[in-house]
Amino acid sequence: MKKICPHLEVTERHRTAPIHPSGHGCVECLKDGGDWVHLRMCLTCGHVGCCDDSPSRHSTRHFHASSHPVIKSFEPGEDWAWCFVDEQFLERIPTFPGESPPVHYSAPMSAP
Repeated sequence: MKKICPHLEVTERHRTAPIHPSGHGCVECLKDGGDWVHLRMCLTCGHVGCCDDSPSRHSTRHFHASSHPVIKSFEPGEDWAWCFVDEQFLERIPTFPGESPPVHYSAPMSAP
């Protein structure tokens, strides 16, 4: 079994308090009127950004701007994490109330 990276190890074993999400949708997409597919939350600061399948890939952009290494899915029922630095996936992490939304938050419909 492959040893998990130190960033994910800290996420899995040593978190004692929840991270509070920055909102119910991708911060930048909501500001700019963009669309997203799925949401990710930074486990350092709570920034909610769109995934790499989304047009703007704000979660990855946040990593490059901040160097915050680990995100988790911000989708209902998903408790996985990803380390950008070591490109490692962790299937399940401990999750606190509020770190996963009760429903999938869709991007607002763009005006025609």
